[in-house]
Amino acid sequence: MPRTGRPRSFNRDEAVAAAMLLFWEYGFESTSLAQLRAAMGDISAASFYAAFESKEALFREAVDRYISTYGHISESFRDTSLTSKAAMELGLRQSARMQTENSHPLGCLLVLSAVNCSPEQQHIQDLLFKERERVRNWIKECIERAVANGEFPESTDISMMVMLFETFLRGISMQARDGVPYEAIDAAITQLMSVWDALSVESGIRGID
Repeated sequence: MPRTGRPRSFNRDEAVAAAMLLFWEYGFESTSLAQLRAAMGDISAASFYAAFESKEALFREAVDRYISTYGHISESFRDTSLTSKAAMELGLRQSARMQTENSHPLGCLLVLSAVNCSPEQQHIQDLLFKERERVRNWIKECIERAVANGEFPESTDISMMVMLFETFLRGISMQARDGVPYEAIDAAITQLMSVWDALSVESGIRGID
């Protein structure tokens, strides 16, 4: 007769959400197992390892949770129902809004949770790099679409434009952590989008107000 085992005394979804907030606030390496277990309902070490196997496996789940919730706003960059400019602008403004909200840690988990890691944690750096690269590719596709549909001339330096907009996007995290308010970042986005207007070959094409 198979053993059913004793049921877990904690809610797994709530536990992963709590771990996500800790990793987001303190980073992967600085977040201890003791902190995680306490935030997840004071679970025992045995329960922790039975449920998640390792801190790294829990971090992967926390990253997935972040991407499917708070990080979902990055999907705006690939919204083909909008003009390329509107998609870019919406993605930046939504990201700035989310990263400066006080209901959760400031900034972006994918940027901040492994700013510094020991060589032994290179796999954590690689994991987050792949997730950031996914968003970078969406930004690239957005700009390529602007060239294809005539918003930008064919001579547009796509790599340069990707660098410009992705660098701004990633920089929002540090600005948010430094306490720069959403209104200031939003105003900077307006200035950044004027670069888009200057390069546009069709002045009649405009994004969101």
